[in-house]
Amino acid sequence: MNTDLTHIIHGYSQGYFLMDNEGDEDPSSENLGWYCSNERTLIPLDSRFRYPKSLRRVLNQERFSVAINRDFPAVVEGCANRDSTWISPPLKQVYLDLHDSGWAHSFETWQGDRLAGGILGIAIGAVFIGESMFFNIPDGSKVAMVKLVEHLRRQKFELFDVQLMNPHLARFGAHTIDDINYQQQLQAAIHRPCRFVP
Repeated sequence: MNTDLTHIIHGYSQGYFLMDNEGDEDPSSENLGWYCSNERTLIPLDSRFRYPKSLRRVLNQERFSVAINRDFPAVVEGCANRDSTWISPPLKQVYLDLHDSGWAHSFETWQGDRLAGGILGIAIGAVFIGESMFFNIPDGSKVAMVKLVEHLRRQKFELFDVQLMNPHLARFGAHTIDDINYQQQLQAAIHRPCRFVP
């Protein structure tokens, strides 16, 4: 696979996303492949966004602080640290390279000096593409999701793409759209300048 960053950003800009080819134990970069889906999952940035009442209590307790890119490598490692992961060592390096070039970011929650959770994503224009999330402390990633949506709203982002639906994302109001609709929204949003880091 061509790991040139321009090529990678072009791929994401066309609606594709990178994953390690499942079941292949060879950790070479040749195992990374482009994937797409007939349906795309979005987190709404308007009034459709929601979260459980129990999480509202956690937010009111202000147990976590938030940060952007405070420890990007640790967030990448946290997202990859699970029994079955598509974030292989070559893909970790791709994320680190994208981060060094200003494309990839981590939105983090902290409890004191301990990383509580985080969301890994790529920002292109007014689109934030959420790649993965994790937590070290219960509710760490859930608080990160709420605070990230607030941040994206402040920065005038138009699209929060989380790629594939799961029950956890559905609790935040995630919804699917067909690929034609997604491509229309994607192309409109990626060409509008927007800053993820204030």
